[in-house]
Amino acid sequence: MVLSGPYVSVMENPTLEEIAREVIDCAYHIHVELGPGLLESVYEVVLAKALEERGYRVVRQVPIKIQFRDLKFDEGFRADLIVNDCFLIELKSVEKTSPVHAKQTLTYLRLLKFPLGLLLNFGAATLKEGAQRIVNQHQGVASSGLRIHQESSV
Repeated sequence: MVLSGPYVSVMENPTLEEIAREVIDCAYHIHVELGPGLLESVYEVVLAKALEERGYRVVRQVPIKIQFRDLKFDEGFRADLIVNDCFLIELKSVEKTSPVHAKQTLTYLRLLKFPLGLLLNFGAATLKEGAQRIVNQHQGVASSGLRIHQESSV
């Protein structure tokens, strides 16, 4: 199985949009080759390896700190994958995601103070059906119907 597609991309200081494109490309190849229906943990390991082969730094199961008033939790949640210390990937392997999955991903982005991430559902029939771009006040160049915006206060 070829994890990284037809080429290996090692970019110096890639933009968030470049990272997003590479993640989608890797995820597409994985979805085509492995298909839907495996455990989320399998897709997590394989996607992390594919991105590392392309030259990205990938950390799995990253604890996300939460602070609410005087309460602090060092490990409130765990992010599935963080790429280059700036890009979140939340993975699912379910028949269909629900709105709460996108809200969860947006909450992770807010807590991490990241502008952009992806919610990838490997359980969908095609990756196109299972990919959602989640935006947290990101002003990038790409426009997509696959986005959820954080409301900005005016």
